[in-house]
Amino acid sequence: MPAASDDNCENDSGLETAKLLLDIGAVNFRPDEPYTLTAGWASPVYIDCRRVISFPEARRRIIGLAVEKLETAIGFDNIDAVAGGETAGIPYAAWIAEARSKPMLYVRKEPKGFGRDAQVEGNMEPGQRVLLVEDLATDGGSKVTFVDGLRNAGAEVVHIFVVFFYGAFPGAEETMAGLGVTLHFLTTWNDVLKAAEEGQYFDQAAIDGVRDFLDHPVEWSKDHGGRGTG
Repeated sequence: MPAASDDNCENDSGLETAKLLLDIGAVNFRPDEPYTLTAGWASPVYIDCRRVISFPEARRRIIGLAVEKLETAIGFDNIDAVAGGETAGIPYAAWIAEARSKPMLYVRKEPKGFGRDAQVEGNMEPGQRVLLVEDLATDGGSKVTFVDGLRNAGAEVVHIFVVFFYGAFPGAEETMAGLGVTLHFLTTWNDVLKAAEEGQYFDQAAIDGVRDFLDHPVEWSKDHGGRGTG
């Protein structure tokens, strides 16, 4: 089973998604003042997929592209429920579930701590085939918590979907393979860089700075005060 798949050799959906994210201001290029990501990597680029919730036309098209990709790659007949990871994955899971009339769940980063002490919210039957949905993935580390939470509750989880996959830092494929899941995604930084350059969204110095990062992401991160190994 492959660890990651864009499911589209032409990657037209990747470029279209990248342009939509650029148009709504969800893409930030800052080579001179790097961001530190949750996983510890330093990055000159930051994607804010949460911003999509405020733009109906963009979110409608992104969900349309997501549904098309998931139908081709998995088939919704093979998905019993759609689960959003706390918190950014929840709206995407809701939109995808609604688009295909599937039950929706959400999974917490840790059990609630009172009441039922549940980590998975919603009505889930043991053995259900659950698609985990998040907004993005860097090295894939945060997905372990959600997959384990769903499986501990009795779900079968073999597919994860994200709108955006960094596609730069090491570890993601190994993490997905270790979990026994396939990661599906719409777009990566390579798509965004291409769309940004073609559309002249940023000046050439910023684009060159991002290209330098993409050519050597681990070294770039270490040189700019972030994590330096996989």
